[in-house]
Amino acid sequence: MPVVEPRSGGRILVDALVANHVDRVFCVPGESYLDALDAMYDTPSIDVCVARNEGGAAYMADAHGKLTGRPGICFVTRGPGAANASGGLHMARQDSTPLIMFVGQVARGHLGREAFQEIDYRQMFGQVTKWVAQIDDPSRIPELVNRAFATATSGRPGPVVLAVPEDMLADTAAVADLPAWQPVATHPAAGDVVRAVEALSSSARPLVVVGGKPWGEQARLDLERFASAWDVPVATSFRCQDYIDNDHPSYAGDLGIAISPALTQRVKDADLLLVVGARLGEFTTRGYSLVDIPRPRQQIVHVHADAEELGSVYFPALAINASPTAFVAELARTTPAGQPKWAAETHRAHGEFVDWNTPFEVGGDVQLGEVFGWLAGRLEPDAIVCNGAGNYTGWVHRFHRFHRFGTQLAPTNGAMGYGTPAAVAAKLAHPERTVVAVAGDGCFMMNGQELATAVQYNAAIVVIVVNNSMLGTIRMHQERRYPNRVVATTLHNPDFAMLATAYGAHSELVMSTREFAPAFERALAANRPALIEVRVDPDLIAHNTTLSQIQGDSQ
Repeated sequence: MPVVEPRSGGRILVDALVANHVDRVFCVPGESYLDALDAMYDTPSIDVCVARNEGGAAYMADAHGKLTGRPGICFVTRGPGAANASGGLHMARQDSTPLIMFVGQVARGHLGREAFQEIDYRQMFGQVTKWVAQIDDPSRIPELVNRAFATATSGRPGPVVLAVPEDMLADTAAVADLPAWQPVATHPAAGDVVRAVEALSSSARPLVVVGGKPWGEQARLDLERFASAWDVPVATSFRCQDYIDNDHPSYAGDLGIAISPALTQRVKDADLLLVVGARLGEFTTRGYSLVDIPRPRQQIVHVHADAEELGSVYFPALAINASPTAFVAELARTTPAGQPKWAAETHRAHGEFVDWNTPFEVGGDVQLGEVFGWLAGRLEPDAIVCNGAGNYTGWVHRFHRFHRFGTQLAPTNGAMGYGTPAAVAAKLAHPERTVVAVAGDGCFMMNGQELATAVQYNAAIVVIVVNNSMLGTIRMHQERRYPNRVVATTLHNPDFAMLATAYGAHSELVMSTREFAPAFERALAANRPALIEVRVDPDLIAHNTTLSQIQGDSQ
């Protein structure tokens, strides 16, 4: 066997990342992992992206994981740094995103004394991760890093945390590197596919619901091939609208924030739900109201990569433990015996989606439906659209159309502040593609400082800030539940265009619908990070209602 020279823990750790084909890490530097940072200096194959807050770094790693299917890598320092990054772990858990976070830790000899910034990360992150561990011996780094990759990508993907004490990273060990971990996919048994097809063939009002992870562009193509052959309607779960081309004649819409009444009724009326990858969570089921618990009135064939998810909430007629990508690949090989009896309903369902997707005029100088309808037609099919959380997202989800997988980056855990850092990560991963972040004024202010990161790395994203000077979602609920008792939802904002200019970005201010298109073209032509502030009438509280209507209903 070849002689293995001693290396520092930091060097062994970075070499383990190289062995696992990591090409980018997101971080906020800290003294607790200086030896790992020093090793990155001599590793040109890994691009180090420095964020302005650990929360932004974690969101960037999540976005990278969503886009690539490989674990996004994040390094943060101990204590406050780890706390700042915790939102990204919660997101990766609920969004089923593969992510590995390395957290600096105090020296091993100081543990248990409440040393400076000391936290037990097993207790802190146990509920929001798939696995938390601490590496106390540098010779075990290759073993535990590969286990982290295995855990983050197996079954239902998710986040892993590895704590790395600073003195461990400085220690040396003579240990060989391991080959890269190869993700393992679960495949359906032949009998499971046959039974699923039999259930579909015998149904009268089927609806396919897709979502979850893992997924990919080939899975999209396989799904579309199956949907075309069977002429069956397909709906996407919450914020998985890019799992099928929205122009496909089988697409019926998304089960999310901007769900149409027609699609809501279709879920209720379905006699079969073929659920591939989705968990059927709270948003997708409209507060668990569309699918009864524990025994649904619809027959459910539930396909999921994690065996523990099957039957955890709903009692399915058929449970299949398989990767959704492997399952749709098998479905794509099947064909119906004859013309499906539900074909006309499938075409009607897509027509209902087109009607719902068509912008309409409301009050105010800025028609957001028209803005996002125009944007949907302007952007290339591979353009990436990112957003965080808030009522403004209803316009994106309702009026935009997604065509390829990996073009929607949005948090299913409902985290504000995601859009801008996600866009930075997306642009670094795909500099040749147009990347647009959409944020409300409240959402942008939570991680808008990552616009400085975009400027630093010349990530030419376009950020659209929809500014109504309020936290619109909470204001809407406030008006409905406590009429005329407005508190804590009004915002006094900076001039976002001037703020963007101060960061070094191109900036535009839009006050009317007709101003948006030329402003967007100028933003793209600037070939550098850009921000477009769109000031809207505060009365436009959501894509399907106004404050005036809500206030009138409460009187």
